[in-house]
Amino acid sequence: MTNDHHPARRVGMLVPSSNTVLEPYTSAMFATFGEDASVHFNRFRVVEISNSGASRDQFQLETILEAADRLAEANPHCIAWCGTAASWLGLEQDRALCRAITERTGIPATSSMLAYDAYFSHFGVKRLAFVTPYLSEIQSTIVANFEKQGYQISAERHLKDQGNFSYGCYPPERIADMIRDVAPSQPDAIAIICTNFRGAPVAAALEVELGVTILDSVSITAAHAMRLASLDPGRISNWGRVFKDFATMPLDQTA
Repeated sequence: MTNDHHPARRVGMLVPSSNTVLEPYTSAMFATFGEDASVHFNRFRVVEISNSGASRDQFQLETILEAADRLAEANPHCIAWCGTAASWLGLEQDRALCRAITERTGIPATSSMLAYDAYFSHFGVKRLAFVTPYLSEIQSTIVANFEKQGYQISAERHLKDQGNFSYGCYPPERIADMIRDVAPSQPDAIAIICTNFRGAPVAAALEVELGVTILDSVSITAAHAMRLASLDPGRISNWGRVFKDFATMPLDQTA
């Protein structure tokens, strides 16, 4: 499906329409590669995160596939769905979506939550703390979903915000305080679940300060997509250890 006359590796990303965080942060991460790589975005409508029918309807398969079709026209080497809805709707939602994207476009596909799943499996992460901006009804569903998968949730913090645009308005320092709140529970990793939340810029410094792995949704999706596009995420610095970690993972464990 791809046209490789130009040696650059291309990554396509599907983005919620009201997200203002993911594109600038991801572009900054990819800037490390210079002309060797580029990242391309397409949006579909996501304006509310709740358990309402209207919120769930935003994640209809056909809507996302139409956005993937447009990305496929840029001949990317992989497509990533940069959203965390599967954390409350169930991981099978993303597995089915990524299968459908690949069947339709011939391009390997992943998602933010599948990136987390690959990381947790490879590194044996079992004890987790969560930081999110979500409503309590969403947060409790996320916790329950992970507990059903055998994870122990050591602590969580959430902002009870219906979002989605508003999530991007909280400063990185607010997320840093939430991370500090959950760190004493001694998790294997702290997951910042939301791609419109400004956790990525503070992750590296907080990993040093707190001595715990911090996995931001924007960063882990970028690292996973880089790996799938045959780029070396280990070249990325100052955004947390997740990039170095993904660089050590076998490709068959990142697909």
